[in-house]
Parts: sequence; structure tokens; C-alpha cells
Amino acid sequence: MSFNSLLFDIEEGKEKGSTSMPGNHVPLAARLRPETFEEFFGQEHLVSAGKLFRKSIESDTFTSIILYGPPGIGKTSLAEIIAKITDSVFVRLSGVISKVTDLRKEIAAATGRRGINKRRTIVFIDEIHRFNRAQQDSLLPDIENGNIRFIGATTQNPYFFLVSPLLSRSLIFNLKPLSKENIRDLVKRAISNKKGFSGQIEVPENALEFLCEVCEGDARRALNTLELSAMVSKKRDGDKILIDIPIVRETVQKKSVNYGKDEHYDTISAFIKSMRGSDPDAAIYWLAKMLNAGEDIMFIARRIVIFASEDIGNADPRAVQVATSVMQAVEMIGMPEAKILLAQAVTYCATAPKSNASYMAISEALDDVEKNRIESVPVYLRSKYCPSTGEEKSEAYKYPHDYASHYSGQDYMGVKKTFYHPTDIGFESKIKERIKFWNSLKKKSKEA
Repeated sequence: MSFNSLLFDIEEGKEKGSTSMPGNHVPLAARLRPETFEEFFGQEHLVSAGKLFRKSIESDTFTSIILYGPPGIGKTSLAEIIAKITDSVFVRLSGVISKVTDLRKEIAAATGRRGINKRRTIVFIDEIHRFNRAQQDSLLPDIENGNIRFIGATTQNPYFFLVSPLLSRSLIFNLKPLSKENIRDLVKRAISNKKGFSGQIEVPENALEFLCEVCEGDARRALNTLELSAMVSKKRDGDKILIDIPIVRETVQKKSVNYGKDEHYDTISAFIKSMRGSDPDAAIYWLAKMLNAGEDIMFIARRIVIFASEDIGNADPRAVQVATSVMQAVEMIGMPEAKILLAQAVTYCATAPKSNASYMAISEALDDVEKNRIESVPVYLRSKYCPSTGEEKSEAYKYPHDYASHYSGQDYMGVKKTFYHPTDIGFESKIKERIKFWNSLKKKSKEA
């Protein structure tokens, strides 16, 4: 279908009062679907010559493959390319709407086909993570005996959502968002290719740059935005339709942010590590990404409080106070103003002196309790309200406030063990000096 014909069909639909696309319209993304590895954009770590993925396809040695990554990056296209290269029948099912009965029907057909003409069938299940455990398990016998070859596509981490037997039988490949260069090449191909617009639209460089940036590596989104922009644009340059930045901005509406379960964990990890690394700019950026994606603001606030104790600790005791106050205020105020409070806590924590000495102290103490002999509480430290065990008090409890510097030097554990090692950073340096002073007093009391 030519671009002029496409415009005519759309205008004709409007004249008839229709608000839907014409029935014979095939979306641009579908028309430009690649048929070979050479036509495929992006995923060079998989489709380049010599890579495991490509070798397993070209040598026709795979049984099952799981492709995972964000939407619009070519999972379905790769599955179709695999079917074409291996001369297999391609059956597409959806984890959202397909049932076990649909799956069994296709497997039965594949089994019959294999018996009659030896031709193999690839069963492709999009959004495979939507299948429950029983549905996933139902695939296993036919994968095992070779009745079908299975390709699953998911936007979620398969190790979280797919059953272990299915994972163990599959090659697992992670697809990445397309680069700006990949999107640029794809859009240029759409503009010039006869399956696309055959050169009948013009996209200035600044509009092309904006489109490549705003689509966040999602090829489908880029092509859909380009197609819709061409349909609604009224500006013309000669016999071409001109697509400028305002049209693209109006069409795309809001920048897409990939934020599934994987991104949730990866982004909060980057956020914490940026604060730990004392980089307020990076920490604020990851905060902005989470807020833009609709992350739970109380989840963010709680993580900041944990960070303030774990990674700052006594190097700046005010950090946990700031973080806790912000968490309480965020709960009271909510968005959009909560972003200001969160930003204050993030920048304070990112620029505060760092120490994990308290965190390490409790970790070491817990490890000691779990692995070594449990120490009994010295008799002179036991509660006076507890019944006597008959043990004689070899030493009386020394009340620290009765001594100079309010320090008695008494032994409070019965054995010599050190878990807390304050650093020389921030307020903790003062704590270190204080402990050193107390140790000197203890030494003198033992020598006296």
C-alpha cells in the first residue's frame, strides 16, 4: 500500500464518520518486520556473526529459547526469523489470552505434522510469564520428546516467573533496548522503504533526534509515533508531508519509561549505590526515574532511612534523623510535593560522610552468636529481679556514674571480643577517640 493510498483510506474513513483505522490497514511496525538477521536492527550481542544465539539458529541445534527484555525491541521478530531460517511452521500464542486447550490443540497439530512430513513446528508464546505453573509444566513433555520447539518471550526476568524445568531446557537470551543509532537507522528505513513511506514524508534532523530520544529504545513505539505523526500532520513541503518536533511531541504525548519488575530492582540498586558512592547527581537522577515511573514513594523513603543507618551510621547521626523525618512527612503530604522532601533526604545522604561500621558490627556479632559458643551473662550484670541461680557474685556491679569520666572499666561480656570499629570519618572519629580514652582508663584500672 502506498502512502498516498494510506492517506486516502484514512480520509475516506473520516468522511464516512469512522474513527477507527481502515480494515485493510497494516501497521507500519508490522510492514517493516525484518525477515533476516541482516535486516534486524539492534541486539548485536546476539545476532552478530559468531555469537551463540546466531550460531544455534543457523546450525539448527536449539530446542527451546527464552527471549526476555523490554517491549518493542524485536522479540517477536527474532522468533519469526528463527522459524524462517529453520524452515519451521510458526505458531503464535499469547500468555494473556491463550489457554491450555489452545496449546494442546497446536501441539496435536504439530505432532501430526511431524509424523506426516517431518516438518517441525515452533510454538511461540508471547508474554510467557503470564502462564501459571501448570500451564508452563504442560509444555515440558512435548519439548522433551521433540514434538515442538518452544520460543517464549517475556518482559520480565524469567528466573523470577518461569518454572525451573522450563528454564533448564532452554537457552535464555536477554535483549536490550535499542540504541539511538539503531532507532535512527530504523526510522530512516521506514521513511525511504517501499514498505514504509517511500520517501513521501520529510523528518528534519531535530525532529528525528527528538523521536529517537523520546522512544527510549522501543522500536515499535518509534514506528507507531512516526506513522501517527504522518497521519495527523498538516504541514507540507512540496509534495511531501513535513513532520516537525511539535507534531512528534503531540503524537508521542509522554516519554516512555520501561519500569517492570527488573527495572524496579535495578533502579533502586543504582539509587542506593549512587548515594553510597557520594554522587548526589546520579542519586537524584535515579530518584527522578522512579518518581516518573510511579514508584511507591513510601518504598523510596524507607530505603533512604535504611541507607542512612547502614551506610552513614555514626559518621553523621543526623542522617537517620533527616531520613526518618522525611519519611514521616512524605506519608503526610504525598505527591507531588513529596518529591521535594525526598530530594532533600537524598542529597543530604549522598553528601554525608560514610561509615558502615555499625552495620558491620551487628553482622559480625550475629555471625559470632550463630557459629560460636553463647556467652553467659556475668552474674554481676544480671537483673536483680530475676530469681537467684545460687551463683555467688564474685564481683559487684560498678555503677559508671560513681566513677571519674562516668566510666567504670568493668567487663560487660566476660570475654574479649570487638565488633564495632569506628572509622576516622565524620562524627565517628570522635567516637573512636572516646573509645580510645576509655580503653586507656580500663588499662590503668587493671594496672592499679
